[in-house]
Amino acid sequence: TCRVTGTDHYFLSDGLYVPADQLENQKPLNLHVILINPTEASNRQEENGQVPSAKRLKLNTDDTASTASASSSVAPGDLARSAPSQERKEGQNASAPNKAEMLSASSSLRNSESPKKEVVEEVCQVLQKGDAYILDIDLDFFSVKNPFKEMYTQTEYELLQELYNFKKPHSNATEVCLLDCVENRVHQLEDLEAAFADLCDNDDEETLQKWASCPGMKPLVPLVHSLKTRMDSPDYEMVHQAGLTCDYTELPHHVSTEEEIESLIQSIKVLLKDLPKPTLVTVARSSLDDYCPSEQVDIIQEKVLGVLGSVYGMLDVHLDYSSTSSS
Repeated sequence: TCRVTGTDHYFLSDGLYVPADQLENQKPLNLHVILINPTEASNRQEENGQVPSAKRLKLNTDDTASTASASSSVAPGDLARSAPSQERKEGQNASAPNKAEMLSASSSLRNSESPKKEVVEEVCQVLQKGDAYILDIDLDFFSVKNPFKEMYTQTEYELLQELYNFKKPHSNATEVCLLDCVENRVHQLEDLEAAFADLCDNDDEETLQKWASCPGMKPLVPLVHSLKTRMDSPDYEMVHQAGLTCDYTELPHHVSTEEEIESLIQSIKVLLKDLPKPTLVTVARSSLDDYCPSEQVDIIQEKVLGVLGSVYGMLDVHLDYSSTSSS
């Protein structure tokens, strides 16, 4: 498992933080978050006199189960702001010579104006013009849902949030405090994993009460009772996976309208026109796990490939998923 020196709550909650002196095979990793501005990124909407609606920031999820890749000279376009941070990461070659560099940005639409020239300059600085890089497009950027909201009731979801709650450290926490925070979090997650593994084997009242007697585990009782009321045989493995997303914030959930999808597509088109061409474009459908709505993913993919084709001409497209499914 890779470890990082980054102290963002995302890394602390996953138990990934360690001090630099505990890393092996250290590699620098730069993360830049850049926001797309819709007000200057919609050619089609400008023609129609429409103003795209704002979209809230959506964090990427780690779904790489299904991808479509387009091998061609291709790239990105209309961005609003860059917030760089640097950390050291174990085991990832982030600076190999003459290699493709991955730029993956969680993006949002904003109504505020930002001069296009300045935005493009910021992105070019990130890409270090002339270097090869990979552009990764996640289709759940255009429309995303939290699949667990459909699997569990509001009460069950709130009980999961209580069970898996991550206690954030103080903003000025020392290294010792951060290490204690990570250690406590790892133990918490290990206990929860063990509890649900036990329930997979036997979810009788005795097993349930045994785990509920452990610190912080009381919500297990009403949660399991509720699940068993609604289901003949609850999938406790899936319950645990859902819980892991309930640390200190919820998964993003915004199923976009056709108009919102189109405004995002046009934003990406402007982006692609103005930046250096990447060596490779990868497209993650994010639908196997239901993050990108299955009823929208094919339409979104078609639109994205259409934009790539309109900007760069003929594409060499490889679909790395079953043609009989929409994942």
